[in-house]
Amino acid sequence: METLTLLALSFDALLNLSLLYLAWILLNCEDLLKAIVLFVAFGLLMALAWVRLDAPDVALAEAAIGAGLTGALLLTALAKLRVIETNKGTTQQLKQDSENFQTLHYMTPLALLLVAIGLGYVVFSMPPISAGLSNDVATNMGNSGVSHSVTAVLLNFRGYDTLLEMFVLLVSLLGVWSFGSTTSQHETTPGPVLDTLTRRLVPVLILVAAYLLWVGAHAPGGAFQAGSVLAAAGVLLLLMGWRPGGYLSTLPFRLILVAGPGLFAITAALLYLLKGQLLAFPVEYAGIIIFALETTATLSIAVILAALFLSEPPHSDKEHI
Repeated sequence: METLTLLALSFDALLNLSLLYLAWILLNCEDLLKAIVLFVAFGLLMALAWVRLDAPDVALAEAAIGAGLTGALLLTALAKLRVIETNKGTTQQLKQDSENFQTLHYMTPLALLLVAIGLGYVVFSMPPISAGLSNDVATNMGNSGVSHSVTAVLLNFRGYDTLLEMFVLLVSLLGVWSFGSTTSQHETTPGPVLDTLTRRLVPVLILVAAYLLWVGAHAPGGAFQAGSVLAAAGVLLLLMGWRPGGYLSTLPFRLILVAGPGLFAITAALLYLLKGQLLAFPVEYAGIIIFALETTATLSIAVILAALFLSEPPHSDKEHI
């Protein structure tokens, strides 16, 4: 037992040191491509850290969104940034951008130091012993409609947070669309590795997303984890050159985008009219309502994340003519 404890402590110490080292070289890396690769590696190690902290829900979200999809979005942004610099940049403009970057480079450590001081003050000002809200959550689990505490908190006890997160995702996509496309879309021929990987992985990712959605009521999983895995399948298809067209490009596509936040908002409004409280689910229907909200949220999250990677709204066939 002592040997296992020593190994666990050694592993945790090595993991913490690796996270600090990756964060340091990431912040000081001038090569953007290398920085993105380091960011993805940091996200994967961070997911492992959440597992060690007995937070599998957060670990799933970190691995799928923090490392995987965010890394893909950063690579897409880097490609578009290089196109902008090639088409638009002059020597004087590039020199000015370099000076601005150097200014930000020196301001970043100062900002991080202030944040670290604030976080340290909060941590050390906390009482040494705090019961937290775990007892309240456990006491009210019977009224939540689910048996998993994390899902109960996110979809019932603190449903406002999830509602706002859905709208933040939607607004971020609209913000990306407002910039317009900076690259011309052209047909690509995927290599044999990507073709085989996509054909094998996409069905598996869809099944995993369905499982995470279903199991979220009583085990780690839920809408954000399922939606991010489903979005990863969409990103693979986009890398293969697939683009939504025809019936997927106009009204149905936009309905799926707003389905998650829309159903959340409609549910909140109806419950306020009927019971005088927002998102106060009736006990007998709480499980059904939560499952409906999570299902629509999964679809919306998946489409929003994949659309962020695409970075422009899909066009119908008539719009291409």
